[in-house]
Amino acid sequence: MSQAEHTPRSRETTLFARLSGGGDPDATESANGLRIAASLSMTKISDGLIDPKLVLSWLLSALGAPAVFAGALVPIREAGALLPQILLAGAMGRLARKKWMWVAGAALQGVAALLIALAGLGLEGSTAGAAICAALALLALARSACSVSFKVVLGRSVEKTRRGAITGIAGSLASGAVVIFALLLISGLFEARGPVLAAITLAGVLWLAAAGLFATLDEEPGKTGDSAPPPILGTLREDPMLRRFILARGLLVTTALAPPYIVMIAGGEGGAVLGQLGALVLASAAASFLASYVWGRLADRSSRWVLVIAGGLGGLAMAAMPVLGLLGQADNAWVGPAVLFVLMLAYHGVRQGRSTYLVDMAPEDKRAAYSAVANTLIGCILLLAGALGGSLSLLGPEAALAGFAALSALGGGLCLGLREVETA
Repeated sequence: MSQAEHTPRSRETTLFARLSGGGDPDATESANGLRIAASLSMTKISDGLIDPKLVLSWLLSALGAPAVFAGALVPIREAGALLPQILLAGAMGRLARKKWMWVAGAALQGVAALLIALAGLGLEGSTAGAAICAALALLALARSACSVSFKVVLGRSVEKTRRGAITGIAGSLASGAVVIFALLLISGLFEARGPVLAAITLAGVLWLAAAGLFATLDEEPGKTGDSAPPPILGTLREDPMLRRFILARGLLVTTALAPPYIVMIAGGEGGAVLGQLGALVLASAAASFLASYVWGRLADRSSRWVLVIAGGLGGLAMAAMPVLGLLGQADNAWVGPAVLFVLMLAYHGVRQGRSTYLVDMAPEDKRAAYSAVANTLIGCILLLAGALGGSLSLLGPEAALAGFAALSALGGGLCLGLREVETA
């Protein structure tokens, strides 16, 4: 009996050890690590299927919604997922098992995605635009709950040297699925509204499934405390490295803001290719597929260097597009996708590096506070950087990219001054 029970655990532990780069994880860590990787994979697939920059903006256009609604999608999604975290971190303090906040957030994202699909089925014009933006705001709030709780659960469930590999594996697995989705988009099968709504519905189902799987994690109950949100100034005062990290990470948000300007420069003859619904999805997913696992393993050795390298790489990619435009090469069909691919490599490196660094640098009892404070302030910086890009774009998209390139390089340089946390 004991041997029969031991065999599946042994296989689970062996698989987890191989995927995470070896070591000697116990059965509980192995089971939790694999469930986290599977849950995260499903949520990342859902993110790709409902990408506001592409899929939802295309859907709003197909529904005849005014352009103002499409322009609001990315700010709602990005800032809405970051700014509420300072309040949610305080509320999470009352939970002995932090996984339940992630479960609730994932389930609510699933419900929001299904509401978007319903709006696409039954509404048109401004009504559809308002309904989809409202559902996306709900999704962003739910995503905020997942973000602030995930780092805490990951830190309590998986050892430091294996965390980056787990999130990297999830990114690569999800990217493979999103690549298939992007190829279907490019193939022309998604010219009708129905298949896009089916993809959004699938995203909702996957979020609900991820919530169910995450609920099975074996998480030891932790301390409960005051539900008041963590004080921003007090938290920043305690740790100078956190201040530097937030500033550097804030500058690196330019890797997320730059893609639309690359598309604008690559207009004319080459713009027809990038203008297709699947092209940007494919570039981002392919970059994530190739980069996520590598970035994750490198982050386990030094997440600081991941941020340094990604910041420099993003700066080079953003600077390259204006230069190629001056040389008259920007309208070549391959230039836009190639530069965008490199930028997405940097973007995924920034995401992987900041996630691993924040988990590893924060004391266990302050991970929620660090995550909430960092993401709230980075959300504010994101809004400021977006406004800066919009102002510079009045001079042309080249000016916006040049400004973003400088900020990205500066952010990577600031990361050189961060301390190593993986070897601490």
